[in-house]
Amino acid sequence: MCLTLLVVKSSSKKRPAFGSVLISHHCSYFLCFDSGFIQTQCIKVNFYCADISVGFEDCMANKRFKFGSSDRHFHVEQDGTLMVIQNLPVLHLLKFSRRRKRAWVIPPLNILENDRGPYPKLVIRSDKDKESRMEYKITGDGINGLFTIDKNTGQLYVTQPLDREKRSDYRFNASANVAGMVNAAAEAAMLIIVNVLDANDNKPVFTQDPYVGEVAEASAKVITIKADDLDDPNSDNSLVHYKILSQEPKLPNDNLFDINPVSGVIRVKQQGLDREKYPKYTLEVEAADMKGEGLTVTGHVHLTVTDSNDNAPVFEMAQYNANVPENKVGAQVVRMSVTDGDEHNSPAWNAKFKIVAGDKNGQFAVETGTENILYTILPNTLKSTATVVVSVGDVNEAPVFSPPIQVVKRKEDLAVASDIVTYTATDPDTERSQKVTYKIMKDPARWLSVNPDTGLIKVKNSMDRESQYVQDGKYTALIMAYDDDVSPATGTGTLEIELEDVNDNIPSINERIIKVCNKDSAPQLLSVTDADGPDFAAPYTVSLMGMSKNNWTATMDGTRTGIILTLIRDLPKGDYNVVLRVADNHGLEQDNIVMATVCDCTGNEVTCKGGIREGAIGLPVILGILGAVLLLLLLVLLLLIFIRRRGGEQKEPLLPNEDIRDNIYYYDEEGGGEDDQDYYDLSVLHRGLDNRPEVFRNDVMPCFMPKAEYRPRPANPEDIGKFIDDNLTAADNDPLAPPYDSLLVFDDEGKGSDAGSLSSLNSSSSGDQDYDCLGEWGPRFKKLADMYGGGEDDML
Repeated sequence: MCLTLLVVKSSSKKRPAFGSVLISHHCSYFLCFDSGFIQTQCIKVNFYCADISVGFEDCMANKRFKFGSSDRHFHVEQDGTLMVIQNLPVLHLLKFSRRRKRAWVIPPLNILENDRGPYPKLVIRSDKDKESRMEYKITGDGINGLFTIDKNTGQLYVTQPLDREKRSDYRFNASANVAGMVNAAAEAAMLIIVNVLDANDNKPVFTQDPYVGEVAEASAKVITIKADDLDDPNSDNSLVHYKILSQEPKLPNDNLFDINPVSGVIRVKQQGLDREKYPKYTLEVEAADMKGEGLTVTGHVHLTVTDSNDNAPVFEMAQYNANVPENKVGAQVVRMSVTDGDEHNSPAWNAKFKIVAGDKNGQFAVETGTENILYTILPNTLKSTATVVVSVGDVNEAPVFSPPIQVVKRKEDLAVASDIVTYTATDPDTERSQKVTYKIMKDPARWLSVNPDTGLIKVKNSMDRESQYVQDGKYTALIMAYDDDVSPATGTGTLEIELEDVNDNIPSINERIIKVCNKDSAPQLLSVTDADGPDFAAPYTVSLMGMSKNNWTATMDGTRTGIILTLIRDLPKGDYNVVLRVADNHGLEQDNIVMATVCDCTGNEVTCKGGIREGAIGLPVILGILGAVLLLLLLVLLLLIFIRRRGGEQKEPLLPNEDIRDNIYYYDEEGGGEDDQDYYDLSVLHRGLDNRPEVFRNDVMPCFMPKAEYRPRPANPEDIGKFIDDNLTAADNDPLAPPYDSLLVFDDEGKGSDAGSLSSLNSSSSGDQDYDCLGEWGPRFKKLADMYGGGEDDML
C-alpha cells in the first residue's frame, strides 16, 4: 500500500518536505494485511526544511505544523504516529493450477498529482529472471511518454507531474519476455492501474464576481453565492466554506448580514436597513476549501436596498380654507399637496385621497393626480320632507336549522338504534306557536331515522365507512323541518357524519392466478389491498399454511404492502393451490388461495408447452365434471318435453273460462251448522281400469296398437332437435304409457249427496259448441276429437 504523508507549516517561506521513512523497531504493534484484521503500525518520519535536515522529534512540539494522510484509511497524530482508522482492503490473488503459479504482484499504484519523484515508482519482477535474463515492456492507451519502463530491470518511471483534473487514472499492460527469444513470454501480460491522487492544487472559483442583488428593508433572505472547486469532489479538497470579510458602509452597524458557511445563503442578521439613509451595501466574501482551512478566494456582493413603504404621506398644510359658489357642479374647491419619504415615483410613494368626514350628503369628490383637487359633484337644492309609515304583514317563514351544517364524529360500527345527534330547527314565527316536524329528506344509503317530534337522529341500518356513499370519510344527509301551517314552510339542514374507521375489512391478495417455472423460478410479487383506512391496513404480514410451506417461501417486500412468493422446489408441471395467510397491522387475518400454474421451463420466461399433466386434475374431478354435463343435458331434455306437452294447452282453453270444473277445494272449515259428513276415500280414484273389469266388453275383441318405435340417439349433435321431436311423438302414441295419462274411472257420487247429479254428455243445451280445440290435446284425445269435431267416429 502506498501512502502520501502531508505536512503543512503555517508560517514559513520554505516548503516542508519528508525525508526518509523509518519503521520503529521498538513498537510492539503491527499491521496485519493477510487477514484483514487491523491493528496499529508505528511509523516515525524524518523531516527537513530546505537544506537543513532535522529530526521529526524536533518538530513534534511545534504546533505550527499539521500532519495528514492522503489515504482515508490512515490518520497522522500530532506526535507523528500513523494510525489505521478503517478496515484495509485485502488483495486476493487469483487461484491457479499447482503446475504454474502466478508470480506477478501488481496492486493498483497511487501517485499524488504534481509529484516529481523520487523514482522508480514500482519494480516489476518475474521469478523467471532467476533462470534467464528477462526483458520488460509496457503497452496501452494513455501512456504517451508519461510512463517508461527499464526493459532490463523492470523499473517503472513517470516522466512528468500528473494532473488529476485532466485524468484520474491510467491503465496499461506490462509483459515480461525471455531476452533474445521471439515470442517467449515468461509471464502473461498483467494490467497495471495507476491512480492519480488528488492534491489541493485548485482554488475555489466564484460562479459570479461580483454578485448583484436586492434586499427589501423588511426582508430576511438576500442572495445565495456559490464557488466551484475542481479538486476531487469526494475529498475535503473541494469542500468549500464561506464567510463575510467586510461590509461597506458599516452603518448603522458593521454586522447587518450573516452567511451560512455551507450553503452560501446570505441573510439579514439585524434590523436597521433604511433605503432613505443607506441605499447600497457592498460585501466582501471569502470562499475556502478544506472546510475553510485551505486555499481561499475572495469576491464581492453588491446589494441595493429597496423601498418598503415605511413612511406615511404628510399634508403640507394642516387646514385649507376655500370659497365655492352655491349650486355649481364641478366647481374647484381647493388644491392639496402631500410629501412622502418613500422612493419617488414608486408604488409606496403614490398617495390616494378620500373624504373621511364632513360630507355625509356626498356633495364633494377628490381627484388624485399630480395635484389633488377637491371639487363639487351635487348642487345644494331646496327640499321638503314627509313621513311615511309602513306596516309589515306577517308571512309564514320556514324553520331554520342551527347550525346549517351539523358535523358529528361517530364510529362506523355504531350499533343499530344508537343515537347520533339531536338536530333541531327553530321557527322564526314565534307569535304563531307553530309545531315543527322533522323527516329525512336525503339519505342515499338509508342508514338514518329521525324522530319527527324531537329531531333525534338514530342509526336505522349498519353504517360502513368503505361504502360508495361515503366521500373522504364523510357521509352527508339532508334533514327537513316543516311547520303545521295551512301552507307549510320547509327548511333543510345538512348533517355530515365523519365516520371513524374500524378494522372491519380483511386484507386480500389481488393476484389469484400466477404462472412460474419449475426451475430457477423468478419471485412473484403479489399485491395486497385492504378496504380499511391506513390505520388498519399496511404494514401487512404473511405466512404460508399447510403443505404450501414445503414448496414455497413468502415474505413481504420493503414497503410491507406486497408479497414476494418464491418456488423453492422443482415441482412437476401442473396447478397448485398455495395458501397464504395475510394479516393487517392489527392482526386481522384471512387465508388467501393463489392458484399457481407450474410450467416446465427455466428462469423468468414462463412458457407452458402442451397441456397440464394428467396428474394435476384428479379422476374424481373429471368424473364430477362429466356427471354435471350429463345432468345438464337431461334437464334440457326434460324441459323440452314439458314445453312440448304444455304448448297445446296454452294456445286455447278447451271450455270457456266460466265453465265450472269438478275440483276439490280445501276450506279448512265445515261451515256453520252443517252436520258432519262421511269422508271419501280418494285413493279409489287412482285405481285405473284394473279394479273395474266390468267396463271391458266381452263381445268385441280389443284393438291393440303397434308398439311405438323410438329412434336411437344421433351421432351428430346438430340433429338433437329432430331426435327429441321424433321421440316425443312416439311417446305420445305409445299404448304402454303410464296409466295416469289414460282414462281414469271415478267412483260413484254416493248416496245422500246434497249436490245434484251430473248431467250426461249429450244433455248440453248448446249444440253448436266449438270442439276444435280437442284436436290439440294430443293422440290420447284423438277419439274424442273425432266424435265432437266432425272427424271419423270410432268406438271408444
